Amino acid sequence: MSAVAVHPTGQWSWWRKVLFRFCCIYLLLYITPWTWLGDIPILGLIGDYYSKVETWLVTLANQYIFHVKDVLVPLNGSGDTSYGYAQLCFFTLMAVVGAAGWTLFDRRTSYNTAYYWLLVLVRYFVAMMSLSYGIIKLFGLQMIFPSLSALATPLGDLLPMRFSWYFIGYSTPYQFFSGAVEVLAGVLLLFRRTSTLGALVAASVFLNVMMMNLCYDIPVKVFSIHLFVFSNFLLLSDAQRLLNFFVFNKPTQPAFRFTMPKKWMRSAQVVLKVAFVGLFLVWPVARSYQRWLTSKEMHTTNKLATGFFTVDQFQGNVADSLRWKDVVFEATNSGSIQTADTLFRQRYRRGYFSYELDSLAHTITFKKNAADTTTLFSMQYTVPDTNHIQLRGKIRNDSVVVALQRQRRHFQLTERQFHWLSEANR
Repeated sequence: MSAVAVHPTGQWSWWRKVLFRFCCIYLLLYITPWTWLGDIPILGLIGDYYSKVETWLVTLANQYIFHVKDVLVPLNGSGDTSYGYAQLCFFTLMAVVGAAGWTLFDRRTSYNTAYYWLLVLVRYFVAMMSLSYGIIKLFGLQMIFPSLSALATPLGDLLPMRFSWYFIGYSTPYQFFSGAVEVLAGVLLLFRRTSTLGALVAASVFLNVMMMNLCYDIPVKVFSIHLFVFSNFLLLSDAQRLLNFFVFNKPTQPAFRFTMPKKWMRSAQVVLKVAFVGLFLVWPVARSYQRWLTSKEMHTTNKLATGFFTVDQFQGNVADSLRWKDVVFEATNSGSIQTADTLFRQRYRRGYFSYELDSLAHTITFKKNAADTTTLFSMQYTVPDTNHIQLRGKIRNDSVVVALQRQRRHFQLTERQFHWLSEANR
């Protein structure tokens, strides 16, 4: 697709051309625009095959060159795993080699058009990420309010990342505000006239995110650093204009822009933007709203109880370290037990579980989590009154009887306190 430049096109210095070549290759490898439409079935195949090839190349390069780790741990939603660092090394190496080869064979004096389209791709990538993270915060889906199990966990047992998660999840208005600013940055970046303002907002947002990840050991450090750098990369094209306005108190020139020479190109541009807004703004809002409704419905499912229960009696041929000390039943069909038993999903010295209830047979079936179909064990239950529960069954072929009594524990944190006049709320 060609375009007409309406800004002066001067000759670039040699170092600027080399730097552009390196950045162009690295940025394209990192943002992979050919995988953005992965949710569309046929187009998703492109992303699948590309991912397999990239994984093979990164693993091969790590085996013979980088040696980050003998066996790479996949990304798994985070960029700080051993695979993430091997991938970072691989992208850097490819950018260096590619830029060197590009420099040997290319004799162009400038890359104004290519630079413009690279800025467009980076701008939409940052917008896409801003909208993605911002929208789920608007519905309170990224960080959740501390559960009863979390409230029953000693503060000193929490990892910094989980501590920071609860810090944000505690306040729904603050999380909404954080998401709204990210969405604002994403929306501003979608339009050329407001892209500079959007980049400024995005740089501010991702600076805060980056510092939180670095300071609280949140395992998305590499990715958040990239988002902050990418936001500043967008601002770099307007560096002189921003300096004139904010520092030198001088008049600024209009930003350079490209206009499509043909009507069908301009129409295609509008169609692509509408499609982008639909895929990465409208559809995520609808999907997050549905997830929010589902989370509300989970509180109305068939539950055994909700609250904190102490273990009054635990009979069975079980090692002392595996005995239950207390049990928490959440508002959903899940909970946790103070036990070192690895049969459960261990986190912060508590064993987490989900359960299914058969109110007719009076049986409760324990699982590691809601997505796991494997049954850990089943027990018969009786509920003499709202304050007592008795469980009978077999755990690892050992007959066990557990008597639970509700404990009226009071957590001040759940009161969501707020004071304009602050003299005693410490």
